[in-house]
Amino acid sequence: MREQLTEVFTQLGLTGYEDAWIFQVFLVVFVTMLVNFFSNRVFRRLEMQLAKTRNVWDDILLHAARRPVALLIWVLGLSLSLELMKLQSDSLLLTAVSPVRKVLVIVMIAWFLIRFIRQAEGALVSKDKVKKPMDQTTVGAIGKLLRLSIIITSTLVVLQSLGYSISGVLAFGGIGGIAVGFAAKDLLANFFGGLMIYLDRPFKVGDWIRSPDQEIEGTVEAIGWRQSCIRTFDKRPLYVPNATFANISVENPSRMTNRRIYETIGLRYEDSSRISAVVDAVREMLQNHPDIDAKQTLIVNLNSFGPSSLDFFIYTFTKTTNWVEFHGIKQDVMGRIITIVHEHEADFAFPTQTIHLEASQPAPEPT
Repeated sequence: MREQLTEVFTQLGLTGYEDAWIFQVFLVVFVTMLVNFFSNRVFRRLEMQLAKTRNVWDDILLHAARRPVALLIWVLGLSLSLELMKLQSDSLLLTAVSPVRKVLVIVMIAWFLIRFIRQAEGALVSKDKVKKPMDQTTVGAIGKLLRLSIIITSTLVVLQSLGYSISGVLAFGGIGGIAVGFAAKDLLANFFGGLMIYLDRPFKVGDWIRSPDQEIEGTVEAIGWRQSCIRTFDKRPLYVPNATFANISVENPSRMTNRRIYETIGLRYEDSSRISAVVDAVREMLQNHPDIDAKQTLIVNLNSFGPSSLDFFIYTFTKTTNWVEFHGIKQDVMGRIITIVHEHEADFAFPTQTIHLEASQPAPEPT
């Protein structure tokens, strides 16, 4: 690089006097600023043109490259300036310009790839950017693996560019990995627990889950490699290590196909002659209800003789799984049952007790 710079400035006539290197450094910095200025204008012009197209990937590529390219221009410009200063001095600090430049170029490339992957993740799960959005959990897992691969690869390339033997590093990593594995077994257990969540997919981001084994219930907000964040219904974040899910049962109500209505209704004993007609009318009402799934199990039967009521139960399923809509449908069903009971001149029972008092024997008259 030193010989090339000397040849270029010799041809330009910028050598031959004592302080020529100052003007040379100034010229390189000025050209760097000029290139950076035109680069920003080009990116802005491309951004305006690409915004008119429907292809989302060109926008992602442009956005991912903009900042790394700008920083790369400054890295190359400043490194050239330091090379010119190196011509005038053999300082140990200036001798590190070339390897530092190589490292920064590798870092810029890795940064660009990581930004591209992160932008692609957001596009693949967005309904506004793609026709068929992918599952957020799957996209997140793939994105994390790709970013981890880029970081490891760029680290190895940096070590190789600095003169270290990658084979020795890999051999040391294999031996040290055993020691680290024993020391960080909990961390590894959580890592593989997160991997199993991504592969088995018992739940995904946005699902409502609960565990009958532990007090875990809420909406999944994030699935990390070490822990998952669950937002409880009182809006508190609950952080659960991923290894926990390998040892407990997890219920996923978000994947239910229907919601169940299961209620017991008690009528008075004096309405025993009307109970059969009431039960038949309630069954017919449920079969014809627009929000009740008649394809699922539907049972309406007299169930038991209660202490103060004749109990019949309804067992049916709604078409919706939405929690709010379900309660609206359930209220409508219960209201119709009240109407049916009253139309048959019956009424609902409430806890009552009947006390039978035996007549007391008169006291014998004294003789």
